[in-house]
Formats: sequence, C-alpha cells, structure tokens
Amino acid sequence: MAVKSIFDSPALRTELEKAGINTSFIPQIWKYVIKNPNCKFDEIPSLPSALYPLLQSKFKTSTSTVDTVLESLDNVTTKLLVKLQNGAFVEAVIMRYDSRLGMCGGKPRPGGVRATLCVSSQVGCKMACTFCATGSMGFKNHLSSGEIVEQLVHASRLCEIRNIVFMGMGEPLNNYTNVVEAVRSMIGYPFQISPRKITVSTVGIIPAIKKLHDDLPSVNLAVSLHAPDQKLRCQIMPTAASFSLDKLMDSLHVFQQKSQQKIFIEYIMLEGVNDGEQQAHDLAKLLEKFQVVINLIPFNPIGSLSKFSTSTDQGVVKFQQILRGTYNIRTTIRKQMGQDIMGACGQLVVSLPAKGSSSITDIEDLLIRV
Repeated sequence: MAVKSIFDSPALRTELEKAGINTSFIPQIWKYVIKNPNCKFDEIPSLPSALYPLLQSKFKTSTSTVDTVLESLDNVTTKLLVKLQNGAFVEAVIMRYDSRLGMCGGKPRPGGVRATLCVSSQVGCKMACTFCATGSMGFKNHLSSGEIVEQLVHASRLCEIRNIVFMGMGEPLNNYTNVVEAVRSMIGYPFQISPRKITVSTVGIIPAIKKLHDDLPSVNLAVSLHAPDQKLRCQIMPTAASFSLDKLMDSLHVFQQKSQQKIFIEYIMLEGVNDGEQQAHDLAKLLEKFQVVINLIPFNPIGSLSKFSTSTDQGVVKFQQILRGTYNIRTTIRKQMGQDIMGACGQLVVSLPAKGSSSITDIEDLLIRV
C-alpha cells in the first residue's frame, strides 16, 4: 500500500485518533513541512514522542514532486508538471494579476499582485468534452485529498497564492469527497485561503451540486455550460445526456437560494457552433432568473484532436454585447494566459516533453476571478 501524504487530512486525523493523539498538532506539522520541504519528521519540534514513529511509518512529507516548471513569455503564468506517487502526471498553473491596473471609481484599485492557482483533481477525465484535450485521455484515477493539497504546497513555495480554482485536469465533482476534504484543508491553518476565493468548476454533476453548499459554505461554483440548449450541449459534451439542462438549472436555482452567491458560467466560443447571435439571446433567457457572471472563453485549438475553430474577436464581442447590452448580464471575455507553454483553456493532455524541449501539452480550464 502506498504511503499517504502528510497533507491527506482524513488519513492523518484517523491515525492520530487511533493512537490517542490530539489532532490539533496537524496544523503545526503542516506549517513546518511547508517551510522545510526537505525535512524529516523527527526534525519537527514539540510533538508528542509517540507521534514521530507514527508519522515516519505511515506518511511522507510529499508524495508528489515537481518534475518541470515552465515560465510563460507573458511573465505572469507559471506551469508546474507534477509527478504523482503512482508515476502519473498532473498539472497546476499559477496565474498572476496586478489588481492595481484596473480602475475603481476613476481611481487605481488598491492592492497589488495576486496569484491564482489552478489545480487538478483527477488524472484524465470521464467527461469526454469534444473541445477539450483532457477528455481524449480518458479517466485514469482520482487524486487523493493530499495530492490535491500538495499542488498548493508546491505552488506556495514559488509565490503567495490568494485564489484557488479547481479547473485543471478532471471533473472535480466526480471526485467529490477528496475535493471537499482538500478544500477544507486549504481553508484551514496554515493555508488560510478564504472560501470566497476558492472556485469549484463542474460540467453539471447534479447530485454533487445539491450537496456542495452544505459541505463547503461560501465556496464559489462555476458551471461549464457551453451551450444554451440540451441538444447542442449533448453534441459537444456527451455526458450532458445524463443531466438534462432543465434539471441542471433547477439544481443551480437551489444552490443560489442557499448560498446567495453569484454563479460563474463558463462558455467556450466555438465558431459556427455555439457563438451565433440567436444563441446569445437563448443563453440570456436561460439564465435571466439567476445572478451570474458569464465568462466567454476564446477556444484554444488542440491540434489534430480538434474539429473546432476559434470564434472571431468580433463574434465574441458581439456575443458579449448582446448579453450585456440587451439583458444586463455581467459578461467577461477571458484573458488568455500562458499559451506559449500550453497553459490555456482546453489544451490539457499530459505528455512528457522530449529531452531538451520546453513544450508540454496542457490545461483544461482557467477561471479569472471577477
């Protein structure tokens, strides 16, 4: 049996409780390991003597390693290729934004550079969305809660992480239990990420959406909608056949009533497929009773895997104008980041680079917080 990550909170809590050791030592252990990545457990000060052999026999300070770090020419995007204990690879992407560059009431915004981390929750994906390279991999395995948290640990050693988006490889709500545990760890000490700065994305797993707010109050929900009607949605997102659009909208209505939070809607722009003016009207009418932010995502080609083309800039702007101007729905166009390191939306299919190469194919979905 593989040794567990020290950041696998359920496993660590269970072992401490079995040994009669207070679980309040967990944050202390994590803080030390984060600051001392190459440490041994017996170097952590002020733990009960019985805890040291338990940690050494059951856990590792990290079950994953950073295989490759790629920096984009945009100077704000960093991609981490992370090797897991089972030999598989996932990716995490750091995106940096300078909040002072925007304007608020005619004045520069307060604050400074903030970093968002996009994490993976599975190796591969079952959803098989036709515009996403991740779907071409098929599903390999779930990540444990510890493996998810370790992506944050690795990234936090490069810069301070303020926001987390579950939009890397995999469908987070198909790995519901481990994602929930990972988020709880991220919210707690020593990470202390605000739940309002964590976003979980889904293609629309209705049973999990119904539970999400109860299990993770204040965490944001993003829904990969990508079509305003059931027929088209099933064509480009085959698993949508299992979750009707009507029932998905019902589950989102309940979520919003409970959470009183905006829902983020992700909509990839595919030329001649879902980017027509009538489809903009249909999307607005579908969502007019909700408080949403619609994020229009310029499609990123994925080589021979893709049968789609990117919507024109004019088409994307016109789509946005209909949603904003006619229906007063807050709508953003996603800024593309890290394309030169394959760090943009829809391109994640992990493969190791050839020796001497800096090219790694990449990441499913990056949400810019608004």
